[in-house]
Amino acid sequence: MTMQAPERILVVRLGSLGDLIHALPAVASLRAAWPTAEIDWVVEQAHAELLTLVPDLTRVIVLGRRTAGGWWSTIRELRTRRYDIAIDLQGLVKSAALARGSGAGRVVGFDRAGLREPVARLFYSESVVVGEGRHVIEKNLALVRALTPGSQDPKTPTTTLHFPLAEAASPALDALRTQGVGDFAVINPGAAWPNKRWPPQLFGEVSRVIRSTYGWTPVVLWGPGEQAIAQAVVDGSVGAAVCAPATTLADLVAIARAAKLFVSGDTGPLHIAGATATPIVALFGPTTPARNGPWDDRDVSISRYDSCDCHYKRQCHRQPTWCLGEVTVEEVTQAIARRMGGA
Repeated sequence: MTMQAPERILVVRLGSLGDLIHALPAVASLRAAWPTAEIDWVVEQAHAELLTLVPDLTRVIVLGRRTAGGWWSTIRELRTRRYDIAIDLQGLVKSAALARGSGAGRVVGFDRAGLREPVARLFYSESVVVGEGRHVIEKNLALVRALTPGSQDPKTPTTTLHFPLAEAASPALDALRTQGVGDFAVINPGAAWPNKRWPPQLFGEVSRVIRSTYGWTPVVLWGPGEQAIAQAVVDGSVGAAVCAPATTLADLVAIARAAKLFVSGDTGPLHIAGATATPIVALFGPTTPARNGPWDDRDVSISRYDSCDCHYKRQCHRQPTWCLGEVTVEEVTQAIARRMGGA
């Protein structure tokens, strides 16, 4: 399925942060195929800041308030753009409805097997078979390649994936430098789901090993409501780690890009680190790294997915034998040594 060069393209991917990152190579592929096209992206307010760092986009359209009036306001704005094609990279009824509501001449999404909500297929004029068991990045690229002239869909070498994220000023990174932090590793203990959070005390012990082995300062990230978790990591490190300042999404990109190493559970900042090619050690419990983990073959994922009984559940239902709780400090530090090549 190919098409004539469109003048205006709409990408629909409302959230979450990690999934926005996973969609960036697809946008880069669109830009490479159609250099003169206008490419817009509609997104929820919480993540709009990240997209301002994407130079391949013409404009970022923020979804209105979660009311009927807010949605209609957004749809009216989309319709003024007169899109040739709308591409739904989310696969939900709400995202498919926005793509259809945009008035685009063609509305394209995943086939039923690739959708999170199969009813979304009813809103598309065309669907693309993307295959099952693939990483989200590869699914997104497969959809776009089906539309762009002369494209094929081989597995993309992980080191050639392009994530168009511009560099931006970072007051948080500047503050770390002012505090005397030179080379550093990032420890990211938080996650929206409690089931994805490795114990802060264990992150603290890993921080001590990083400091003593590599000489790097462990910098502990935190988001809204997570400052106590970050402080618990610092306390558990017995002086090895420091808390990061409050961060914006632009700060997260800059800090990840400057880090020597990024240690984290399955959460948005982890995927930002992947987009900046920072070495990663990732901890996975109820979610699978095969679908949405680090994509660089050099990164190391410690996974308990195969033994987890709470797949894609916010809370563990198997306490006290919680799958992530079985991951040891030694296992993580050995993974760090593998990723860093024994440095």
